[in-house]
Amino acid sequence: MQNFDYQTPTRLIFGKGVISALPEVMKPLGQKILLTYGGGSIKKLGLYDKVKELLKEFEIYELADIQPNPKYNPSVLEGVRLCKENEIEAILAVGGGSVLDCSKAIAAGAKYDGDPWDLISYKVKAQAALPIVDILTLAATGSEYDCGGVISRTETNDKIGYMDELLFPVCSILDPVYTFSVSKKQTAAGCADAMNHVMEQYFTEDTTLLNDGFCESMLKSLMVNAKKCLENPEDYTARAEMMLCCTYGCNGILSLGNSASGWPCHGIEHALSAYYDITHGEGLAIITPRWMKHILNDRTVGRFVKYGVNVFGIDSSLGQYEIADKAIEETYRFFESIGIPMHLREVGIDESRLSEMAHHVAVNEGLENAYAPLFESDILDILKASL
Repeated sequence: MQNFDYQTPTRLIFGKGVISALPEVMKPLGQKILLTYGGGSIKKLGLYDKVKELLKEFEIYELADIQPNPKYNPSVLEGVRLCKENEIEAILAVGGGSVLDCSKAIAAGAKYDGDPWDLISYKVKAQAALPIVDILTLAATGSEYDCGGVISRTETNDKIGYMDELLFPVCSILDPVYTFSVSKKQTAAGCADAMNHVMEQYFTEDTTLLNDGFCESMLKSLMVNAKKCLENPEDYTARAEMMLCCTYGCNGILSLGNSASGWPCHGIEHALSAYYDITHGEGLAIITPRWMKHILNDRTVGRFVKYGVNVFGIDSSLGQYEIADKAIEETYRFFESIGIPMHLREVGIDESRLSEMAHHVAVNEGLENAYAPLFESDILDILKASL
């Protein structure tokens, strides 16, 4: 069991109607608030008007139109500008993980005198950040309970996972009702994203029985509840459990004491969505079973056996490789069953830039140190298998 140093300072307020706590949460943070959000969904939900009413005693500035795979330019740069020019004291992110990820980069950039990309690219360590509160409307990334986010820089095809302990939200307000209107596509992609977060922490060299149980239970919960959400989008119990799974999935609690995995599927997918701006969860679902198949060998087969038996209930009396192959096939079939396109060509990616992307991943993601080391040729093989 590995040593660790762990702290989660984020307050979670979970359940129906908990948005009523918003004024009490915001009051200690300051009077000038930057409200960040994406497209028009929070206005259709009535959430925008609700927030404005609850915070009518505050001075509110707004940054709208934050895109999926949030962009450094314009969103981060514009948010930093607004914060500095208006002496913003806190950020309220209302939306999904992309809005919150972008807000985290803004929070650090607002307290930095240089180019905010210095912080995102780890050239400079942030010394301060604005406090962040979020109201979540999409269960997926887990950004509401961690200190990281992913930012894309279109002109260089970079998509960087930016983490800093200063960027934990002060408070996350989680009402599953606000996820009722999430589309089937985004519900499925959110499930795939969260499942892959769990898998990236499960497939490691040094694990514990405790963490394995957490991960296996969470994977089963996500699969069961995602299907319920797709069948009945207003199933509160299913939406609530799925939301909580996503919240727990990426803050490190599932892997305390485990060895690091290197998060190889995320490393590969970051290139796909940086180059082609595809939906992150869909990219992960496409890559994951091909990565599994590629790394299956005598060293890793035991891990796949445990995964297959404990998550999918595959007969433990079968041969190891038969169990492993069935587990990989079951993973593929589940993603397919919830409507995710399972080939790169289906999301607009052909073979023309695979070599370029494989090189980009090999140079920038450090996957030679992953649970199963991946070099440029391995990454290219996985991408080709995903076509």
